[in-house]
Amino acid sequence: MADQIFVGRRKTAVARVILRSGTGIITVNGKAFEQAFPEAVSREDILGPFIVTDTQGKYDVSTRVAGGGITGQAQAIRLGIARSLESLDPEFRPKLKEAGFMTRDPRMVERKKYGQPKARKRFQFSKR
Repeated sequence: MADQIFVGRRKTAVARVILRSGTGIITVNGKAFEQAFPEAVSREDILGPFIVTDTQGKYDVSTRVAGGGITGQAQAIRLGIARSLESLDPEFRPKLKEAGFMTRDPRMVERKKYGQPKARKRFQFSKR
């Protein structure tokens, strides 16, 4: 199997994921998975596609992720892993789709408007 790079995105985070058959080792930016994501919620997010498809411990994952925060990066990696699993076995698609792992979350930060302190916040109104 030639290495294919799959991209996952969330907010401003972009993750490039490479999946290889192996023993379940996950590396994020050259660091161990547990070291890169100390929060259990983020780790569960990343392992979600493997749990749903019953492939935990069958593939090694190597990712490069940049931008965004911890949650956005974890969810970007999750999308990349789901896309790569789907390319390996198209039978996984219904399970991944039902779990919500195949959808790219389109929500982004709203831009700041001119004449305002933030996107929707207004300066305090003064009648006099």
